[in-house]
Amino acid sequence: MADPQPGSRAEQRRRTEDRILDAAAQSFFAVGYERTTIRAVASAAGVDAGLVMHYFGSKQDLFRRVIDAAPVPESAAEPGQAAEEILAGLAGRLAAAPVASLTILRSMLTNPEAADAVRAGASRYIANLAQAIPTEDADLRAAVINAVLLGVTLSRHLLRSDALADADPQQIVDLLRPGIVALADLPKANPSTERKS
Repeated sequence: MADPQPGSRAEQRRRTEDRILDAAAQSFFAVGYERTTIRAVASAAGVDAGLVMHYFGSKQDLFRRVIDAAPVPESAAEPGQAAEEILAGLAGRLAAAPVASLTILRSMLTNPEAADAVRAGASRYIANLAQAIPTEDADLRAAVINAVLLGVTLSRHLLRSDALADADPQQIVDLLRPGIVALADLPKANPSTERKS
């Protein structure tokens, strides 16, 4: 699809939608799903609340568009790289609390509409990650990796689990490395199968 011509109605609409999405993202990240209002988003974007509803339909649809606009990590080019890319990303999230992500996760835990939108975003990440895993059960492996990353991040930053909250991020990554590598890379022979033969 071609970009709209500068100054055209389509271009003006795209710019207005972008302003609304930017204002919505800032609000959702700052105060969460439940405390974000369409009026506050409209005011921050410099538009009427009716225009926000006209373009996006509902607060849930607006939230879903914000989640959909979030960048999804690229899948690794080769097997073996995926695990290290995953662990490097986790190290960054453990070193500094990902404030925006944590606000979204809090919203997900308390609001079913937010949970639906976050689930859709997580599905994109899982599907992208699965492309880098060279096994028949890549989707399941990617989902397990996502669950582990989510659990560790929530436990460290939201639950403030003592040992996990105080641990050096590199130590956590080093502990997780064998499991993530086993899930993301070419599988070795299954020990339970070898014992049966």
